[in-house]
Amino acid sequence: MYEALKAKNAKRWADSKVTKYYPSIVKKILANKARYKAVEVKTGVPWPVVAAIHVREADMNFNTQLAQGDPLSRKSTHVPKGQGPYTGPQAWENAAVRALKDEGGPSWKDWTSGGWTTFLEKYNGLGYYKMGKPSPYVWAGTNQYTSGKYVADGQYSASAIDTQPGCATLIGQLATQDKTINPDDLTKKSVVPHITTGGAIIAGGAATAASTPHHLWPWVLGGTILVAIAAIVYFYFKGKK
Repeated sequence: MYEALKAKNAKRWADSKVTKYYPSIVKKILANKARYKAVEVKTGVPWPVVAAIHVREADMNFNTQLAQGDPLSRKSTHVPKGQGPYTGPQAWENAAVRALKDEGGPSWKDWTSGGWTTFLEKYNGLGYYKMGKPSPYVWAGTNQYTSGKYVADGQYSASAIDTQPGCATLIGQLATQDKTINPDDLTKKSVVPHITTGGAIIAGGAATAASTPHHLWPWVLGGTILVAIAAIVYFYFKGKK
């Protein structure tokens, strides 16, 4: 099942385009990169994935559990129930490590675009996959998602729209700001130049912004051609003398 979903999600990633931008969220994620990296070291789950889950589950509140957004200070009452309480200076990190280990993070070895999108979908639940629909948990904020959402456990509404940023959207936009992130394989550093002005890279290094940054090369090329023409004319008439 996972292999089929990986293939489908890899295709979605390749075809995805940004429809909504979240610069303030991306900025806040990058400001807390060290905390997400600390969880990556303990679980093997790439830090952009940890950060994206934190946005979806807890709105980046470090006083809540990564698993479901319940307070660190008491046992969770939402699924997964009964976790915590967590105390001490590493309370958030400890809760995050447990959540990711419970979801098989350390044994999940595929962090390609199809792999990490599938891990995130699995983390949230496979209800959308079983319905043949893209998960808004992953794809909200891209052209891969328009509507449809589980508004409660087991309760799906076709008209509901998920207004949170999807994890793929966030990771794609993070990659435009942090050049160490390679969304095609989160275990490798990016070798693709990232566009950071007027645009964002979302799939396979493809720019998908509403506007394209201006480049100087057309002017350089045009100038070179004009100089070459002037030189040809000069030497032609010089030879006529």
